[in-house]
Amino acid sequence: MADYEIAAVSTELRQEVQEMINAKTKPLGSLGQIENLALNMALSQNTAEPGARTTLLLCAGDHGIVEEGVSAWPSEVTAQMVLNFLSGGAAANVFARSAGAEIKIIDAGVSSPLPDDKRLLRAGIRAGTRNMLKEDAMTAEEVDAALSFGGKCAAEAVANGADVIALGEMGIGNTSSAALLAHIVTGATLENLVGAGAGLDTAGVVKKIEVLKACRARKPKKLNPLEAMAAFGGLEIAVMAGAVIGAAASHATVLVDGYIATAAALMAVKARPECRPYLVFAHESFESGHVDMLSHLDADALLDLDLRLGEGTGALLAAPLMKVAAAMLAEMATFESAGVTDSGA
Repeated sequence: MADYEIAAVSTELRQEVQEMINAKTKPLGSLGQIENLALNMALSQNTAEPGARTTLLLCAGDHGIVEEGVSAWPSEVTAQMVLNFLSGGAAANVFARSAGAEIKIIDAGVSSPLPDDKRLLRAGIRAGTRNMLKEDAMTAEEVDAALSFGGKCAAEAVANGADVIALGEMGIGNTSSAALLAHIVTGATLENLVGAGAGLDTAGVVKKIEVLKACRARKPKKLNPLEAMAAFGGLEIAVMAGAVIGAAASHATVLVDGYIATAAALMAVKARPECRPYLVFAHESFESGHVDMLSHLDADALLDLDLRLGEGTGALLAAPLMKVAAAMLAEMATFESAGVTDSGA
């Protein structure tokens, strides 16, 4: 992904937009995170008039580690949910329709067969990752292909009119991959990072931690981002990481969903730190350890609704806030235009 050039955000534009926000008819800072969001959108899109047209890249992939009993659900559910996305019946579809967002459904590496459908973007790399307890989940070439595919999907969405690239996922077993990646990057313990996922009981969580510790013991050395994704990553996570980089290179705002999407963002930022200013974090997941990831990224999430579904649902719930922030910049009167006396503070 080194061929994607990511521009530093403009210092001059930062000052211009901050002055615009401060001149609005309100006390300084009184719109809180909406002001920060508007500034972030302007800087990432490199314009004082940012847009909020949102495309969700909904990336699906399977994980070989499911063979070890780390999930309450079987792998075939991933493909079944992709069919649900295509038929428009999932939470992500409902939220996207409400928010006016577009969804691009991506088969990053689903292990079960899926029917031909022109709405399904296929990475065509492999059908699910290998069992990372026994061997690396992916080869370096497969990681590179997934990153490149994600970057291409994001760049094409921006070229087709998206201002905001939202990240969502579906993949039975992907909390295991995300936990290991976060453990490697943040140094947080697996005990802190591993939660119930999609419904494990207490005994299941204990077993999951033991399995993931054994995975890490198989490859205990320090790993760079590409090595970590090859050893323990997921195809959908790598595609999302590539999408972060591709979107940033295209001057789009990246709206990151929850636990899994944040793990992808962690890998992207670790590999390409210059993409960090392009990221907005939609919500703080109920899943254990998400707060550790956000803290490592020095990120404040927009929402806290006890969400733990994935699919980009948290990002879609935050999408209307993007519209509000852009509208505030474009439409809200200034003290001068409204003839309102400024406090002078």
